[in-house]
Amino acid sequence: MTVSRYFHAVLFAASLALAICSAPALAQKLGPDGAPNPTASSVQEQQLLNELSRIEGRIDIPDRKAAVLIQPAGRMWDYFHEVLLHWGAAIVILGTLLLLGVAYIALGRLPIKEGRSGLKLARFKAIERFSHWLTATSFVLLGLTGLNITFGKILLLPVVGPEAFTAVSEVSKYIHNFVSFAFVVGLVLIAVIFVKDNFFQRVDIEWVKQGGGFIASKHAPAGRFNLGEKLVFWLSLGAGLAISVSGFLLLFPFSVTDIFGMQIAQVVHSAVAVLFIALILGHIYIGTLGMEGAFEAMGTGEVDLNWAKEHHDRWAEEQIAKGNGPKSPLATPAE
Repeated sequence: MTVSRYFHAVLFAASLALAICSAPALAQKLGPDGAPNPTASSVQEQQLLNELSRIEGRIDIPDRKAAVLIQPAGRMWDYFHEVLLHWGAAIVILGTLLLLGVAYIALGRLPIKEGRSGLKLARFKAIERFSHWLTATSFVLLGLTGLNITFGKILLLPVVGPEAFTAVSEVSKYIHNFVSFAFVVGLVLIAVIFVKDNFFQRVDIEWVKQGGGFIASKHAPAGRFNLGEKLVFWLSLGAGLAISVSGFLLLFPFSVTDIFGMQIAQVVHSAVAVLFIALILGHIYIGTLGMEGAFEAMGTGEVDLNWAKEHHDRWAEEQIAKGNGPKSPLATPAE
């Protein structure tokens, strides 16, 4: 075989192999009716979204964010906001209310075992109550307006109609934005004022061993705050910090992060807020319906002496030893 014939044989074999390999590809370019399919070789949308973090166009204005045409992560964020958040928030909040209702039916309102003594012990100063009520009031407003953002279109819009819902939502958004500053101020005040009384101590272990005051036959000792109150304090600080930072990222969009960071901030803000609401619902229940005499601590700043001995005996003993105890009632003159 000459070199020329050998070369032609190799070329023929290569051409035949190429034709065999490309036959499926050529077949794919034809439609079911045998006609050519011009989009058969184009990149599929899902493949393109999997390969790129975002799809951008070309713009002439300075705002580069406007060049983003598609951001695949936005679809995950939309699913979280429109599906997961709705179901998750409903389950957590309604579940918490259900559990509190069951607790009230099963336990009722915990009374002061020895009854009221008629003697008052100062528990919270004016500045302490101010910081608490500033934070509590702003939290309630933020919670209600935030829930409107999440559930308003589902629950409120069908009831009041588009025009009223638009007006309510606009006012709610302004309230949510500006009241957030009051919440942060209250949170800082609470942290500064109460942090010294919320460090964990040995008495907290004994409090747990004795059932935290929920076992009638046992006495749970505690200082100014028991372990349950300390956990509420630290969890509230952590949650408050998370929603404050993420909230300000949303309040001043793109000043620190990009669109993906904004989406993460919104996920953190809403998820932590829902858990925070559940925590505070439990706190409100114990301070009002759940326990006799508890609301007076933040309502008037004073508590009954028997209540203090029952729930915070170590603290009550310290106050009496310091001379801050209640005064004896005036004796009734004999007739």
